[in-house]
Amino acid sequence: MIHRKRIAHFGLTLSASLLIVACAEQEVKQETMPENILLQEWTGPYGGVPAFDEMKLEDVAPAILKGMELRLAEIDAIANQEAAPTFDNTIVELERSGKELDRAFNYYGIFSSNASSPEFRQIQQELAPKISEYSSKITQNERLFQRIKAVYDASQEKPLEAQEQRVVDLTYRSFAMNGAELSAEKKERYAAISKELSSLYTTFSSNVLHDEENYVTYLNEDQLGGLSEGFIKSAAKIAADKGQEGKYAITNSRSSMDPFLTYSTERELRKQVWTNYYSRGDNGDEFNNNELIANVLRLRRERVELLGYSNYAEWRLQDRMAKTPENAMGLMEAVWPAAIARVAEEVADMQAVADRAGDNITIEAWDYRFYSEKVRKEKYDLDSDEVKQYLQLDKLTEAMHYVAGRLFDYEFTPVPEGSVPVFHEDVKVWEVTNKNNGENVGLWYLDPYARQGKRSGAWATTYRSQSSFDGDKNVLASNNSNFVKPAPGEALLVSWDDATTFFHEFGHALHFFSADVKYPTLNGGVRDYTEFQSQLLERWLSTDEVINNFLKHNKTGEAMPAELIAKIKKAATFNQGFSTTEYLASALMDMKLHLADPSNIDIDQFERETLDELKMPKELPMRHRTAHFGHVFSGEGYATAYYGYMWADVLTSDASEAFAEAPDGFYDKELATKAVELLFAPRNAMDPAEAYRKFRGRDANIEALMRDRGFPVPGE
Repeated sequence: MIHRKRIAHFGLTLSASLLIVACAEQEVKQETMPENILLQEWTGPYGGVPAFDEMKLEDVAPAILKGMELRLAEIDAIANQEAAPTFDNTIVELERSGKELDRAFNYYGIFSSNASSPEFRQIQQELAPKISEYSSKITQNERLFQRIKAVYDASQEKPLEAQEQRVVDLTYRSFAMNGAELSAEKKERYAAISKELSSLYTTFSSNVLHDEENYVTYLNEDQLGGLSEGFIKSAAKIAADKGQEGKYAITNSRSSMDPFLTYSTERELRKQVWTNYYSRGDNGDEFNNNELIANVLRLRRERVELLGYSNYAEWRLQDRMAKTPENAMGLMEAVWPAAIARVAEEVADMQAVADRAGDNITIEAWDYRFYSEKVRKEKYDLDSDEVKQYLQLDKLTEAMHYVAGRLFDYEFTPVPEGSVPVFHEDVKVWEVTNKNNGENVGLWYLDPYARQGKRSGAWATTYRSQSSFDGDKNVLASNNSNFVKPAPGEALLVSWDDATTFFHEFGHALHFFSADVKYPTLNGGVRDYTEFQSQLLERWLSTDEVINNFLKHNKTGEAMPAELIAKIKKAATFNQGFSTTEYLASALMDMKLHLADPSNIDIDQFERETLDELKMPKELPMRHRTAHFGHVFSGEGYATAYYGYMWADVLTSDASEAFAEAPDGFYDKELATKAVELLFAPRNAMDPAEAYRKFRGRDANIEALMRDRGFPVPGE
């Protein structure tokens, strides 16, 4: 998942009058304090780096407020100049504006995602509506929009150079999509809705984080059956850190829940841990998100109706690869029957294993991972825990760097500890250079471990993106995970799925590093395309070069045996029913929620009835139940766009077949160079469909995806 540092390049502003609403004490502080560290230009090595070691919570709100004020002044200067609008005096100046605010939002993002606290969440709640007002001040600036429109209209008669034209088109479209052409009355309502939504998104995230932090399952020593030694030691350390010495903590995060459900022999405890995890945001208390979600849906519908659209999905998908909700639904509905049919087969296999063992149960959702692992051993003689012994995080990191060297000509060198500021002692930093000329490409930050205040999941972030219109800028990017920190002296071992996710997020980082664009706006992305590059990189985990050189046993250091490799490859499509169905259920729910009439929607009821209509297997849940579906309800980045992972996977499967067929396979230099130049470097400087056609010589097709997942392919 991508986490972008910018809230929108040209979508944020705040008038000086907004500062008046801040308390008098805060105004005095802004007038008398030295320049806020969060606004200051970055200094030090590597083109300047964020002063993460100096950021303080009390500086956050003043920095954001001051940054918005400064950018507003820049916006006013652009909008009110007497000179006729041109690309240089309007679009380029927009691209150049807001540097102080960009820096402040980098720190804000760290507090939000990596180091949250109740105190920060209060600041976040107070800032959210002000940031929304600020955004509306820009998109509703009539003078500014008329200048943008004049440049856009002129470019339709006399097109500009390709990247210039692309940034003009994207800028104009963004303003139009966000209400720039509405009447004054409708603009006012549009802004009010956006402001209210911003507060709801913040509350949603806070509620989920509350449930993640406050639902912990503590085990006694006689409740550890089936769990690995490493997991037990880690759980003991977490419990001790939480003041429960002598117990073992299962936290309410996927990285803790998943292995527990896979290996624990304590069925009732599996049910408890499963229930805690899948009930986040839906516990019938003050942190319940259901009514909040209903309000979000109503407000989103009302806002797009102001623009003349019938529903949110129709508005949102117009600038995505899918273009329409019907196209997105068409892809999902084409795959869904094969996915649930495979689940039925998987459940039958699991039930047979349980029956033969005399367990006297019917497979339930909290049993799926546990019995699936037993089926894996029976069908493929493949033990996930045995595989895990070869998946050390440090060696996987080396493997990713190796792949980046082979495909992108990058070299990763650890930065001496203390030479670059970090926001937590767990964060490590590498310098990225071009192997051919030794030039600095940027810095790569890795924040691998789960901790209090860090949101769940895995994501990639940029602190500084590449652009060249004001001189070449190097890239500062990070990968962030939530692996349970091992006990001191122990290797961090991860599952094959977690290793795949690790490669996935690194794919986002490589997409950032390889960017070759002129203007900041072009560093954005089309949501159902930007997951393609990261999903593509996952495929290199299972290449022979990575397996043979980096998947070493954590105790003996021996390479993975050939027979184990063969088992892994033979079982490549195992459990695809589960993984495809749990994902697709969430993606379908996202779309159906935004297509439905939200007037009197009951979220719990809608979820139940929709799953019934889909014939959702009762033995597994959606990957993200609605009440904690942060992709969709903590903001708008993935709203009606969660399908994008599958849209991107069609491209991934198709592109993977190109690599498999290349003379040197996945390390074919000619094809890798073509992929970097056409699929990675352009970012959003080129239409994604055009870029893919240039790479492959045609559009992607769904048949490759079906083959990839071991599903029936019509006509084959």
